[in-house]
Amino acid sequence: MENLESIKDLRKIVLDTSSVVENSVKMIIKELDYPEIIIPEAVIAELEYQANKGRFTGINGLKHVENLQKLEENGEISVTFTGRRPNKYEISLSKTGEIDAMIRDVAKSELATLITSDKIQSLVAKAQGINVIYIPQDQKDHLKLKIHDFFDDDTTSVHLKENVVPMVKKGKPGNISLVKLSNEKLTYGYLQELVNEIVENSRHDFKSYVEMDMEGATVVQSREFRISIAKPPFSEGLEITVVRPVANVSIYEYELSDMLIEKLKNSANGILISGSPGAGKSTFAQALAEFYSGEMNKIVKTMESPRDLQVGDEITQYSPLEGSMEKTSDLLLLVRPDFTIYDELRKTDDFHIFADMRLAGVGMVGVVHATKPIDGIQRIASRVELGIIPSIVDTNIFIEDGEIKDVYETNLTVKVPSGMKEADLARPVIEVHDFKTKELKNEIYTYGEQTIVMDIDLLSSPVGSKKKSSLENIAEKEILKEVKKILPKSRVRVDFVSENRVDVYIEERYIPRFIGKGGKRIDKLETKLGINIGVESIDDVDTNVVASNQKTTNLDVDKSKKFLNLYFPKESVGNSFEIYAGDVYLFTATVGKNSTVRIRTNLELSDTILDALELDVPIVAKEI
Repeated sequence: MENLESIKDLRKIVLDTSSVVENSVKMIIKELDYPEIIIPEAVIAELEYQANKGRFTGINGLKHVENLQKLEENGEISVTFTGRRPNKYEISLSKTGEIDAMIRDVAKSELATLITSDKIQSLVAKAQGINVIYIPQDQKDHLKLKIHDFFDDDTTSVHLKENVVPMVKKGKPGNISLVKLSNEKLTYGYLQELVNEIVENSRHDFKSYVEMDMEGATVVQSREFRISIAKPPFSEGLEITVVRPVANVSIYEYELSDMLIEKLKNSANGILISGSPGAGKSTFAQALAEFYSGEMNKIVKTMESPRDLQVGDEITQYSPLEGSMEKTSDLLLLVRPDFTIYDELRKTDDFHIFADMRLAGVGMVGVVHATKPIDGIQRIASRVELGIIPSIVDTNIFIEDGEIKDVYETNLTVKVPSGMKEADLARPVIEVHDFKTKELKNEIYTYGEQTIVMDIDLLSSPVGSKKKSSLENIAEKEILKEVKKILPKSRVRVDFVSENRVDVYIEERYIPRFIGKGGKRIDKLETKLGINIGVESIDDVDTNVVASNQKTTNLDVDKSKKFLNLYFPKESVGNSFEIYAGDVYLFTATVGKNSTVRIRTNLELSDTILDALELDVPIVAKEI
């Protein structure tokens, strides 16, 4: 603390926002004889703004002001509020110094001493000739939080919510169970005490920090514990979720083959660690980071939001710089680590950053949610140029129940994709092989305007079986699209006769136009698609046409962020309908109270409906 030698001479003190939040003034009040505490209206406005956003800094700051009022009632101090209240625009510019400037103006006009816990505020005040006392934030030893009492050696996470009994998850990946700790429901007041302790500790423990503080949601990384706090309006009730790493293990505890160890040492530079939530991905990422840093003597960094990997002091953990992982990656490209652990890849920007750093020569290890080994590679494939995938991801390690279940590797070749026959259909293909058996598992290539990730095992599905193979579904969409370019007004159906032939059914009046003079048009289409095409009349053979004596309705469809909305007449509420794309049956539904049927956009059914609309195929409802 500065200027304490003259502290007893202080009579008028101006508090800024940082000193109120930190409750810094309590350290000097007891040394003074009835001081006048001046709180600028700008401080109250900023605290009120933060509190209205659900941020605990604002709530705690207002409580500290309330405590000062109690001291005034006891005759120990005088408290006054003065200065201009900032408008909403000025409050929004608080990070640029607008509020701090208003607080310094109050200190000048009142000829008072400014108390602050903000180093920059202190320096600016001194530069302006204002008497200032800088009280740095108190760095305390790490305290055991009450929340720690819910953990034992087998606990992986704690789940607390008001009006609900406390619950924890215990066990190891693949064998985790949810356990009730008592039958007594938790109260809001008790949880609020825990929250206040957690947030207060994050301000003083140098290894604890607030990762996110938004309206209704706060995330605190308290050493090895990641603590998520949710409250209204974000959630309907106060909730605390605490997660800690399952274990710190060595890479050798995974019983890796000598061949895989050799690959990790010498040739794996773009690694994806994939698996479902709770499978043990981050635990393996930690083990791999320690392997590269310790045994391989490499410089290793991490990119995390929040920072919850438990790694040695030799490994520096980076969070988003000024809220941006792209800025973090720019810094890392200057630092040039040997390997960077990116935990986790979720958004498109994450995958682009991963790809850019890998192409710049940095060894990358990315952690990604996936339910199948190929899913992680597929998510990369949908976001970057196909030909550079092997340069970005050469090794994909799939984790399940805390164990390595599959390891895939990628390479680029030029060939005719599996399932196609014509030699002139050769194209660049990414082959995905099982690392151990070298068996080809997947192929990634472009077909028309689509990027296809083909499961080789599905190519053996017999034509005519109830479920079409993936290749048939893909080819059907492309054929329908090409036919619609030629015959935009005709009804169209595609049936696979064999893997080399399809029958296309169109309205009889359009058949000559589709075939073209001397068969040139259909020959050109067969060459382009690599498959033989037969042509039949849809009016004669389609057995899926809705009977004329049954009530049908063409539906209007629109797309929101999460749903496709199918709109029915008002009198349809409560009735059941079969839904068709043209003449092809899709599903059966009962109309809801808003005369609407909603389908989530992440379903394959939604893609089918959107494809049909793109081809001008009507969505039809038949009342059952």
